[in-house]
Amino acid sequence: MSELQVRATLSDDEIEKIVRLVVSAAEHDGVGPLSERSLLWLRGGGGGDARGLLRLDDAGDLVGYAHLDAATTEETAAGELVVAPQWRRRGHGLALLNGMCREADGPLRVWAHGDLPAAAALAESEGLDRVRALFQMRRSADDPLSEFTAADGVRLRTFEVGKDEEAWLQVNRRAFADHPEQGAWTLDDVRLREQEPWFDPAGLFLAESEHGGKLLGFHWTKIHPDGLGEVYVVGVDPDAQGLGLGRTLTLKGLHHLRERGVPAILLYVDESNQAAVRLYEALGFTRYAVDVMYQSGC
Repeated sequence: MSELQVRATLSDDEIEKIVRLVVSAAEHDGVGPLSERSLLWLRGGGGGDARGLLRLDDAGDLVGYAHLDAATTEETAAGELVVAPQWRRRGHGLALLNGMCREADGPLRVWAHGDLPAAAALAESEGLDRVRALFQMRRSADDPLSEFTAADGVRLRTFEVGKDEEAWLQVNRRAFADHPEQGAWTLDDVRLREQEPWFDPAGLFLAESEHGGKLLGFHWTKIHPDGLGEVYVVGVDPDAQGLGLGRTLTLKGLHHLRERGVPAILLYVDESNQAAVRLYEALGFTRYAVDVMYQSGC
């Protein structure tokens, strides 16, 4: 009889097995089944309020996995799941979903990366509501790029590790006050990413006032192991709106990524953020894929 095990921490052997499953699913589906946040938790061996759910077959082999972030005072619990390609259509996805519901002990939000038909069918069969969509947009790095100049009284520079973290966090919180994931970042979240192989402070651009050096906005770029560039995060302090910093910072990062030789550049943006979608479309980005969030009352 198949078994579901819940883990607050993971052993090295469990991490290795889960990573293999995730890679196999990504190669089969053409899209990664877990978010960066979940992967960082996984590779770090767990900890905190999150949980990993392991679905094992009768022989004790891993056939599916789910990541669950506990509810906070601002947000309900959220998770995502993946089943090994060769073990699909046997009820393992439903078992993982039900396991997350039990652990959440209340409303649950579930991400479906790539909006795949199987995930949509599971959501529909269980009466889950589609509550959010995240667009992945892309553009070729070879396409023409506009030039840019910073607004009067604003200068651009790169991030300094050990100096700029707190100021960056303050602007990030203000810029993403209504964003359920990004706005909740802590210093630990920043430092965790500073330790990632892809992190490069030369690709994190800051806009600050020339007088006083107050941080006004930022563009954090990323280069993936496969060579793709990413507009990782762009944020502007609400008090600095109207200076055109979103476009300026975005273009600064796009020029940087092109100079680094990436073939294409991707980004993620909420479907509901129409102002940002229009900006990115004006900069040559087109929709490439969609991640969908469903909600269950459990």
